[in-house]
Amino acid sequence: MVDESLGPVGAPATPPAARAVFGDRLELAEQFVAILSHTGISHGLIGPREAPRLWDRHVLNCAIVHEAIPRAGEGQRVIDVGSGAGLPGLALAIARPDLELHLVEPLARRTGWLSGAVAQLGLANVVVHTSRAEGLWDRVRAPWVTARAVSRIVQLAEWTLPLLEAHGSLLALKGSRATLELADSRTALERLGVVDAEVEEFGARLLPEATIVLRLTIGEEVDRRRFRSRQPSSAGSARRRADRPRGSRRTGTGASDRRPRQP
Repeated sequence: MVDESLGPVGAPATPPAARAVFGDRLELAEQFVAILSHTGISHGLIGPREAPRLWDRHVLNCAIVHEAIPRAGEGQRVIDVGSGAGLPGLALAIARPDLELHLVEPLARRTGWLSGAVAQLGLANVVVHTSRAEGLWDRVRAPWVTARAVSRIVQLAEWTLPLLEAHGSLLALKGSRATLELADSRTALERLGVVDAEVEEFGARLLPEATIVLRLTIGEEVDRRRFRSRQPSSAGSARRRADRPRGSRRTGTGASDRRPRQP
């Protein structure tokens, strides 16, 4: 029996909220969802059971985070660590063509898929890096770093803060435990150079479930020498479906409860 909620190529039907988030870029977003529902699944980047929920649980959940990034002219750089299936990186690149997205993944099979998706979508504002986060510390910096369902916040900060420009912010897409995680980690984060940390919600009035973001902001650039001896990142493999409690509605809810595995 054919699920009538799915489009002709197996992608879920486009919800009304998608128009509000993507505007005149909606058709491009629909193409991205179609890619996710096909090669995203066949390449193991998205679980097959996620197909009906690609819009609400994944693409819109990620794209709405663009509201956290003010418009500041063309080419404002964003580094997305552990991009996986292009979430949130490609979703942000589609929603905000004024941003320059750098997608960071350590596994070549994933960056190969990402590069193919970028080509299919014709996105000129995306650069794909086959690298761990710390491999780019001396090569790329940005006022914004994003990450979804990648490790606990202190470990994530150790991997990503050296990528930030002075007064830059890490936007970590988290689940319902974000407030508790921040409370437990605030002292450690301050030692790493974080001067402001807060939990924010986006899309509460638009999406079935708001996206929860833990925003960490640094002062001046962090001293990268302090981070050199830290454990290598596994951002590309930390995101696993097994990291979500059963019944969770957001990728990454509870993902920080498990120790990340090395790629």
